[in-house]
Amino acid sequence: MVVLGCLAIVPLPNSGHDSVLAQVLESIGLCVSVLGLLLRCTIIGHTPAGTSGRNTERQVAVSLNTTGIYSVVRHPLYLANFLIGLGLAVFTLNPWFVVTYILTFWLYYERIMMAEEQFLLESFGDQFREWANRTPAFIPCFSNYVRSALPFSFRNVLRREYNTVLQIVVVSFILEVVGDATDMKKIQLSTPWIIFLISGLAIWFILRSLKRYTRVFEVPGR
Repeated sequence: MVVLGCLAIVPLPNSGHDSVLAQVLESIGLCVSVLGLLLRCTIIGHTPAGTSGRNTERQVAVSLNTTGIYSVVRHPLYLANFLIGLGLAVFTLNPWFVVTYILTFWLYYERIMMAEEQFLLESFGDQFREWANRTPAFIPCFSNYVRSALPFSFRNVLRREYNTVLQIVVVSFILEVVGDATDMKKIQLSTPWIIFLISGLAIWFILRSLKRYTRVFEVPGR
């Protein structure tokens, strides 16, 4: 999607990536991505071990999350991912790419959600049916909110979400550079964006090193 995003920028005549309007739109896009990141942090901070992971080879669920953010929407992590990607898609300033992103996300994640829900139905039966009947799949219903069963763990967030931070920083930086280069016909790196990139890389390196070489982020049951 990053490659497609860059290609979506190039054919735009006078895209104005350095204009005031473009900067406003990019700021809005970045805020949407950060909102998605904060949603992920909220989810990860309250969830126990064995759920809400990045497992790709097989489904894993030792318990069914039905409290906290999971009481208002069944797939909050995918909602967070959607917001992160949507904010980054705005950086292209190409409305057709934003629409393409939304449709691609829908086609891709709908199938993942269906597969996961089938697994949860087989694993938890009536407990899953009861929860699914009162909880929407993707658009939150905040009136259903039930306080999370586990307290928030900031250390668990730091241990698991540094890659998401890096994704937002690097992708937005790439799209910004490509957009400016398209306008000015040369690569020109602004100081604020360089600081933004270096800060993101530094945070990622520190958190990854602490996770890999220490036990500072380990939390029992998370």
